[in-house]
Amino acid sequence: MSYNLFLDDLRTVKMVYKDREESDFVIVRNVADFKMTILEKGLPDFISFDNDLGLDEHGELAEDGYAAARWLVYESGLDLGNLNYYVHSANPVAAKQIEGLLKNYIQFLNSAT
Repeated sequence: MSYNLFLDDLRTVKMVYKDREESDFVIVRNVADFKMTILEKGLPDFISFDNDLGLDEHGELAEDGYAAARWLVYESGLDLGNLNYYVHSANPVAAKQIEGLLKNYIQFLNSAT
């Protein structure tokens, strides 16, 4: 199934992509739903990552976008060699962490083939 995935606890697709519609994405608000969507539908054509995902149901800091990226790389078992993504997080340090992890892993995969 072909789809795009948008991970953000607050923003809408239109707030990030002026030329895209909400219907262009499956929108998930937390890491658990991120994982469940990918496990059910397979790897998306494109993932848009936020990092800071607010508080969980216990009032604690929720797992963040970096945790979602780590899951993709280290636990999902999916072939990420052709992963297309964008990090739209307003947190510049975390955005660089997500970008660095994914970029380096994809380069490693593509150099090993």
